[in-house]
Amino acid sequence: MPLNETQNRLIAENTIDFSNLKALFINTTLTPTERGPSHTEDLMRDSMEIMERCGVAVEYLRAADFDIAVGIYPDMREQGAAKDAWPDVLWPKVQAADILVLGSPIWLGEESSICRIIIERLYAHSGQTVDDQFVFFGKTGGAIITGNEDGIKHVAKTILYSLQHIGCTIPPQADTGWIGDAGPGPSYGDTLEDGKHVGYDNSYTRRTLTFMSFNLMHLAKMMRDNGGIPAYGNQVSHWQ
Repeated sequence: MPLNETQNRLIAENTIDFSNLKALFINTTLTPTERGPSHTEDLMRDSMEIMERCGVAVEYLRAADFDIAVGIYPDMREQGAAKDAWPDVLWPKVQAADILVLGSPIWLGEESSICRIIIERLYAHSGQTVDDQFVFFGKTGGAIITGNEDGIKHVAKTILYSLQHIGCTIPPQADTGWIGDAGPGPSYGDTLEDGKHVGYDNSYTRRTLTFMSFNLMHLAKMMRDNGGIPAYGNQVSHWQ
């Protein structure tokens, strides 16, 4: 949805330099780009625009566009998979990011199957270290959810717990989402007969998306400017 007056004003009046940050948004819709638009991407693009206009270098990936093998190892080709785009395409971008946002539709009250695969592939690296700390320390994580059935908080809980468990830091209000009326019906961003787009006028979604975007940037900048999470007490070598 186009950003509204409040969102545009917050961006225009922002005086904080976020230009040293990188954000990666991974959309786990089940639909590859060649098969059509994604409602989840529609909402994710708003957070991406806020960050980009505040100086963050933003990248976006639709996971369904890649051959990502199922498994919990960094490179599933070494485990017998014929193809695996994760180690060469997705993982380097995750490594470089200060901010990691997972977007998912809701299916039967849960995150998408592709979202689960991404979480498992992230988990595959949770034992790796950088400067004697686990590799995800110093990254912030968020979640963006869409659907036309209940489950925003449930799916966000799953994503955010998983991200913090592997080492990401979760700021306040780190999730946003939109759901329409229960049952079959239009999804986020669909065009109605009167020309209006479904969900674009939802003030709660706008507010939580804006809070999430700025809180992710604030916390990522705090950690970037201060060398990440302090190392005392969490160094892996002390427990080997």
